[in-house]
Amino acid sequence: MSGHSKWATIKHKKGALDAKRGQLFTKLIKEISIAAKGGGNSDTNPRLRAAIQKAKDSNMPTDNIERAVKKGTGELPGVVYEEVTYEGYGPGGVAILVEVVTDNKNRASSEIRNIFSKKGGNMAGAGAVSWIFEKKGYFVIDKK
Repeated sequence: MSGHSKWATIKHKKGALDAKRGQLFTKLIKEISIAAKGGGNSDTNPRLRAAIQKAKDSNMPTDNIERAVKKGTGELPGVVYEEVTYEGYGPGGVAILVEVVTDNKNRASSEIRNIFSKKGGNMAGAGAVSWIFEKKGYFVIDKK
């Protein structure tokens, strides 16, 4: 039952749904912008093609997709996302390689260093542990 105001119930449900869509669109825009750095043509860039397909599957408007590609190629000004790799050692000397997408390298570096130190590890220099790894798969871990 809606109680007194049916519109209030609809407004709250719509607001929650819009917030979820906004978060999803933001994530997809970042992904498209980063993929577009390798070239703005989806025919020659498979990573961009996959990101655009994922955005279309989520019902993202075509204008938003085109804007994200233009931001990634540098045609439009905006936030520039970069991929950065950090290396370190975890508890017990376990080698860890962390790939990060960020708009601020300094903030990301300090946050990763803080996480390493809180959990009993430490950051290492470039090339310290990357020689151990060979890319075989891709894990995405939800923040929750």
